[in-house]
Amino acid sequence: MPSSDRPMAGGEQLHHPEAEHRRDGHVHLHVAGGGASEAAKRAATWDRARWAVVMLSTSGSAAVVGSFFFDWWKFWLYAPQYPKGLHLAIALTGVSGDVREVDILNHYIGMQSLANAAPTERQLASYGVAAIAALVIAGALFAGRKLNKLIAIPAFLFPAIFVADSFYWLHRFGHDLDPRAPLKIGTFTPQMFGNGEIGQFATFAQPALGFWLAVTGFFLVAAATLIRRKVCAECKQADTCSTVCPRAMVLPNRKPT
Repeated sequence: MPSSDRPMAGGEQLHHPEAEHRRDGHVHLHVAGGGASEAAKRAATWDRARWAVVMLSTSGSAAVVGSFFFDWWKFWLYAPQYPKGLHLAIALTGVSGDVREVDILNHYIGMQSLANAAPTERQLASYGVAAIAALVIAGALFAGRKLNKLIAIPAFLFPAIFVADSFYWLHRFGHDLDPRAPLKIGTFTPQMFGNGEIGQFATFAQPALGFWLAVTGFFLVAAATLIRRKVCAECKQADTCSTVCPRAMVLPNRKPT
């Protein structure tokens, strides 16, 4: 069978469905399969991107774990009798800094000792950090397409819950004052961001390294999740994938048998 147009008797030509006539008189055939080749290249590119998912999620988990070893929040109190100020550093496991001096001042206005703040949270902090890091890694590796959107939630909730819980304890301590205290001041909630005032003290508060490490961890995991969605969309097992990734994000991209 002829594979392209060529002259026939009587001036007729045999037409090939894939032939294209050019002005130079030559006949050019279109090569089939170009689109499929491009699709294969795209799929291969996104398949390699799964290693970026693993690296980003692992880095995010490492940032979450690292935040456990640093202070999360810092407070300063300034008054004429304390020209250098008093400093408090809040970590996941407790409070450090000028704790004794601040507790003495708190006693005069009827506020509880700082040691009484968030006892349960401090005891469970190490377990919570380990659980969040494990959930992030497990989600990045084993979550199916339907669970992609949930992978970054633990990393987001970690710093968000810390801020909400810290605000709760600050509000509770500033509103649950002993009425028998020597000094009477109105109820208050210490500022968590920027400048504030408590009685004759000016205060300043800001997040510390531990908090920013946790936030960095969330953004790394969020980036991994976005890339992972495209990796899953291009996966050869996308049509059968549900809640569990059959490849564990590291196995070869093969069609299910």
